[in-house]
Amino acid sequence: MPEINSDQPIGYIIGGGLKEGFRIRLTVPADTVQEGSFVVCENGRFRYYGLVTDLQLGATDPRFADEKTDRLQEAIQQKLLGKTLYTTLEMYPTLLMDMGPSDPAEIFAWQERVEKGLEQPGPKPVKTVPAHHAEVRAANEGDVAQIFGEKGAGMFTVGHTIEQSYPVRLDLNKFVKRSSGIFGATGTGKSFLTRMVLAGLMREDVAAALVFDMHNEYAFDDLDSDKGASVRGLQSLFSSKVQVAALGKGALVRGHTPDFTLELGLSDFQTSDIMLLSEALNLTDTAAVTLNALERDFGPHWFAQFMKLEPGAVETDPESGKTYPAANSVAAWARSNNVHDKAAEALHRKLKLVADKPYVVETPAGDPVHAIVDKLENGRHVILGFGEYESDLDYLLVSNILTRRIRQHWVRKTEQHKTMGDAPPRPLLIAIEEAHKLLNPQLAGQTAFGIIARELRKYFVTLLVVDQRPSGIDDEIMSQLGTRITGWLGDEDDIRAVLTGLAGRDQLRGMLARLQEKEEVLLLGWGVKMPIPIKSRRYDEQFYREMKGLKPVSSGSKVDSRTDLNALNDDLFG
Repeated sequence: MPEINSDQPIGYIIGGGLKEGFRIRLTVPADTVQEGSFVVCENGRFRYYGLVTDLQLGATDPRFADEKTDRLQEAIQQKLLGKTLYTTLEMYPTLLMDMGPSDPAEIFAWQERVEKGLEQPGPKPVKTVPAHHAEVRAANEGDVAQIFGEKGAGMFTVGHTIEQSYPVRLDLNKFVKRSSGIFGATGTGKSFLTRMVLAGLMREDVAAALVFDMHNEYAFDDLDSDKGASVRGLQSLFSSKVQVAALGKGALVRGHTPDFTLELGLSDFQTSDIMLLSEALNLTDTAAVTLNALERDFGPHWFAQFMKLEPGAVETDPESGKTYPAANSVAAWARSNNVHDKAAEALHRKLKLVADKPYVVETPAGDPVHAIVDKLENGRHVILGFGEYESDLDYLLVSNILTRRIRQHWVRKTEQHKTMGDAPPRPLLIAIEEAHKLLNPQLAGQTAFGIIARELRKYFVTLLVVDQRPSGIDDEIMSQLGTRITGWLGDEDDIRAVLTGLAGRDQLRGMLARLQEKEEVLLLGWGVKMPIPIKSRRYDEQFYREMKGLKPVSSGSKVDSRTDLNALNDDLFG
């Protein structure tokens, strides 16, 4: 596609407004501008930033649009194009910057007020419009840096503008202050994008990361199925800074021995944890009644005590020959607690599926929460690989119990910080895949994840939700997500969900639906000053070098040759 010079105007404003956007008459060929372009309009003391959301063909006389002009002389054809026949574009204004008064006598006084905080030049929301015929130009590198930040601590380049390839940076310190989301249809590169963002967080060390790696994709080296090439895992990039955990004694993650293993004790379970598994365990409506009776009778050790009861155990009266439930039977306990026998025995059978998991034991070798917290608080990041336990039951069970207890620890640390002046806890980001299974409307109010999403950063804990079906996530949770990074979505409900709670939804909807798969993403939400479509960074050798603090490979270097690539791997991984 031909490039446009950001120093030269691409058109001028001929109409529009704040709600519908500005209408611009193009003065350059239409194929030099495309939807999603970052454009700027300077008029008077204000600079307007915006996005191209639509391009339309127009004609001052419809006869020339309806009839082909190839019968006319070439010189006349050229006169028609751009005059009688023309192109307009729609600019969605997102931000405004006050550049100060043009009168030299007033500018110094204005700058002094800005320095004292009495004036806020912006960028800020657009509340006025430029004049007719104000010129519009493509954004330059300085404009992009003005809005998306310059290179520095905590600034992570997540991609580049689609046309001129200027770097678009994400302020990670701001990113981790609210929960965030990464979305995209299956096969659009969500896992690579998530791995890249997590690598940036770990590189800049703005927060501790706890990753629930349901499909074992993030810790160790993996294979890009599309290209047939190996891609680096986060532990390969950051070595001991990333600790890998697995479920159950002797467990492996994709054939690798983890740094430590975790076991859940039966006393870790609350009855509310079981109710979250209603669909996975096919529990009936009477299960809640039985669980409440168990907790009331046995207290915190209800699970272990219930599992010790014998289902179907009976004794026989030697005189009458009649049978009745044995003293240690499920039925005997049920009758003594006014619970239906069959309901209690059905729940016992289903809970045995949980109790028989190899990573669930009555007395674990150690405290799994203490093992994770100790590492997170001491400069490490933890990736919990589920190994062979990839069912929804395993994921719902383990992630919710661990997150609930870890959140409780962070709440205590935060309260000590606020009331006793202790040091604040290290910010914690918890990354979850298949988020709709944990944050759907039925479960969002019950899981630890739903609580974290609603609390924002009150206790220094936020979520990074990764999902291909954002429409399955509760609307209230979606509205609480700050930064959203989304690839192509084809379903209208998913597009609507991603744009929940955002201004300019109508203008962004078409842009999101037309993203190029595996190449482009839309960056939007609280964590960035304005929405923008970008070319996502590549998760490649160049990226690995940056994460390792090595010099980038020059554009003339042939990193794809076998010799140079082997040398590069030696530099990276010894």
